[in-house]
Amino acid sequence: MSLLHVLGFYGWYLGIKYSNWQSFLWAYFVGFFAGFGVLCGAHRLWTHRSYQAHWSLRVLLMILQTLSLQNDIYEWCRDHRVHHKWSETDADPHNSRRGFFFAHMGWLLCRKHPEVIAKGQTIDMSDVWADPIVILIWGVIPITVPMYFWNEPFLRAFFGNMFRYIMSLHQAWLVNSAAHIYGNRPYDKRIEPRENIMVQYLSGGEGYHNYHHTYPWDYSASEYGWKDNFNIATAFIDLFAVLGLAYDRKSVPKPVIKRRITGTGDGSEYRSIQSKTLDRMIAIVVMTWPLWLSYTVSTFIR
Repeated sequence: MSLLHVLGFYGWYLGIKYSNWQSFLWAYFVGFFAGFGVLCGAHRLWTHRSYQAHWSLRVLLMILQTLSLQNDIYEWCRDHRVHHKWSETDADPHNSRRGFFFAHMGWLLCRKHPEVIAKGQTIDMSDVWADPIVILIWGVIPITVPMYFWNEPFLRAFFGNMFRYIMSLHQAWLVNSAAHIYGNRPYDKRIEPRENIMVQYLSGGEGYHNYHHTYPWDYSASEYGWKDNFNIATAFIDLFAVLGLAYDRKSVPKPVIKRRITGTGDGSEYRSIQSKTLDRMIAIVVMTWPLWLSYTVSTFIR
């Protein structure tokens, strides 16, 4: 893990000092679309079965999830189902009660707690399958495109891909750490997952975490759709629903949600910034931070 970060930040240095601007855009969009494989594929489709997808969409999501390289689909879904069923216990792979660092990435640096292994073996995974073609999609394609189309040297393309990878990992890990520690709990104050606006922007819509753990089968992973609050993963699913490739989208009736808020919520009301225009503007700034930060730094060191 240390080597990944060293290579990644070295790739960022090479990029801001020497690389073509096309390489920055390419790395960003690779990471951006790879995220849909996790958010809409491994998470909302295969783990929670919150909607159904045509085989062509499932293949696309499989490719994008492989591109993100966050374990294979089978292992990702198994760990996440265990996380939901035994959240904040020793059986939770990234138990936030063991601290921010452990929930963020420390759980990947040590052996799994025996309870994680024991409970993981009880999870029904018969509906989930995985594809082994990882290296081609994660490494070869992202590296060869900059080399072929705008003559980026191999090492810069390779290290740039490493930087894209570690940045996408940290943004995903924030859902396990920050969204379980910081924020309010308008739906269920008895559980640790929180509504976290920064995670919402960085992860593409996974910051509505108190709601998600209360109603994990809701395809939007939030009370509000993408038209009212920033939730680009929901917009992705809705787009393919219009095309007829996503269907049977599950959601929770408003009266049920209101009763839950009254019965178990902490009394707060969480939504994104009330102005939809401002909400979208902030989301764009936060989501594109690798681009504008790299551009700013490069103006000083080139």
